[in-house]
Amino acid sequence: MAELAVLVLSFHLAWLLLVIFGAIWTRGRPWWSVLHILALLWGIVVEVSPWPCPLTLAEKYFESRAGWAAYHGSFLLHYLDAIVYPNLPDWVVTIAGVSVCALNLGVYCWRLRKGELFRSKARGT
Repeated sequence: MAELAVLVLSFHLAWLLLVIFGAIWTRGRPWWSVLHILALLWGIVVEVSPWPCPLTLAEKYFESRAGWAAYHGSFLLHYLDAIVYPNLPDWVVTIAGVSVCALNLGVYCWRLRKGELFRSKARGT
């Protein structure tokens, strides 16, 4: 179970990196842009609603099954936890998360206005 906890936490970190930096990577990739926009909207919903993130629930489940208290365990798990769950007040994390998502959505609005959102790299942008 410990390996599954680290795997889910690693996936969670990768997901957060996609949400934060996805607008950079998705330029000229219309389908990835759509998926990233959906991920951004999901991120906003999870931040402002009482619904927990499914990845957080999975992490807690596997950590408890491995016999770890929250935020304890292996070296890797300790540092991944510190990155995914910074030791900040909840309101700061919520504002930061929503701001990052809104900034990314602003990039997509700018691309849509310029006509670049659905233009593929293959067509010679």
